[in-house]
Amino acid sequence: MIQTLVDAFANVQGWLFETAVQPLVFALGLAEYVEDAFDGTEWFLIGVCELALLFLVLRPLEAAIPVHAFDDPRARWTDFIYTVLHRLGVFALIVFFLLDPLFAQISEWLHWYDLGTFNLEDVWPGMSDRPLVTFMFYLVALDFFEYWYHRAQHGIRWMWALHSLHHSQQNMNLWSDDRNHILDDLIHDLMIGLLALTIGVQPAQFILLVSVSRMLQSLQHANIRLHFGRLGEPLLVSPRFHRLHHAIGLGHESHGSGSLGGHNFAVLLPIWDIVFRTARFGGGYARTGVRDQLPPPQGKGRDYGSGFWSQQWLGFKRLFGRSAGRETR
Repeated sequence: MIQTLVDAFANVQGWLFETAVQPLVFALGLAEYVEDAFDGTEWFLIGVCELALLFLVLRPLEAAIPVHAFDDPRARWTDFIYTVLHRLGVFALIVFFLLDPLFAQISEWLHWYDLGTFNLEDVWPGMSDRPLVTFMFYLVALDFFEYWYHRAQHGIRWMWALHSLHHSQQNMNLWSDDRNHILDDLIHDLMIGLLALTIGVQPAQFILLVSVSRMLQSLQHANIRLHFGRLGEPLLVSPRFHRLHHAIGLGHESHGSGSLGGHNFAVLLPIWDIVFRTARFGGGYARTGVRDQLPPPQGKGRDYGSGFWSQQWLGFKRLFGRSAGRETR
């Protein structure tokens, strides 16, 4: 069954590439990128499959067991725009043209100093012969990095100036995972790409790792009353566990003092929060947002924007405002 699906996917990818993508690449005079365009076609089709699964599985769950009713229906559509841009490869195309030359130089440098042959899977002999074990090994390694990167986004002020856009969604939903500032995503993808390159993740592995992570993170952000029970909650980040991370005064503050910090930074595996004492388990489903969105005196009544372009522009203003020392929070 699985092999049949893989073969069908490969056939569709080949057909789409030969009938539409390849002619377009040659028409634009970009023949040197034809191999990359083939990989891009794979990313596009995976994104289409992800969007279909999210809509068919998570959207009905949001309707059946919602945490709360939305007070701004437009918020879901704005987040959907982010998801389409990310999952269908538009953002990946931007990242490619900006970062691919850099990755090529780094790869050449690693090869020159005989560092490019390193593979994390070689730490345990024979692991490379077990694809599932190898996949899980890399998944854990990348998730460990994601924990600390995410924690930095909540601890370093200029990073929080960008990442706060993600937390400003007060109507969190299944599309909210991709609600990020474009500069925030560029920095993140650069770091995760460099790590994957350094530890020897193969391109096919990387695509699958990213896809699995994205699907699970969409589940975490969904507006559904769902948790994994006493045994499951410490094993995999659930919608309830992650909603606490987005809670006002809890997910992005330390001890309610207003200082940067928070709880539940794990992207996939709560074990990192447990080990490093940032985990918080609870039975409630908190309202989400950022404290300074609240009207005075609880907050500052700050506007994070209601549309894609306004959100991006206000993110730049927050970033450069902090860099110039004009803001403290």
